[in-house]
Amino acid sequence: MAKFNIISQFLKDFSFESPNVPELFFKHENAQAKLEINIDIQIKGAENNLFMVDLNTKVHSKLNEGDKSIFLIESTYSGLVQMDEEKDEEVKKRTLLIDVPTMLFPSVRALITRMTAESGFPAFVMQPVDFAKMYEERQKQAQNAAANKQ
Repeated sequence: MAKFNIISQFLKDFSFESPNVPELFFKHENAQAKLEINIDIQIKGAENNLFMVDLNTKVHSKLNEGDKSIFLIESTYSGLVQMDEEKDEEVKKRTLLIDVPTMLFPSVRALITRMTAESGFPAFVMQPVDFAKMYEERQKQAQNAAANKQ
């Protein structure tokens, strides 16, 4: 892991939609919900070893019957990161895609929990994310895609 310091972290964008309220509260008493969670990390480099790390999270809850949306949350939570000079690109990549998001995630988790509770739905608490595992899976997918192109 490269040495880094999160200079600032902030909510860049947040959206909460519940397009089928209030009918959801009245018509679907025993319906089951399914949940889709997508997490993506975007890195923008800047001068002087400054990086912007965006943790993009999408949580979509739908009813199994009819695929009606219960709620959709999309957020971009960002960290401005100062990193010490790092010659090894793999170490730099792992730091920005694993270590920084691991530090940003608790804030995203708290925001989503609070927003669902404030909206009248039961509070949704996201499970912790293993960013190292996510990184490894995406590396394998990229390698497989490159191998298939050959």
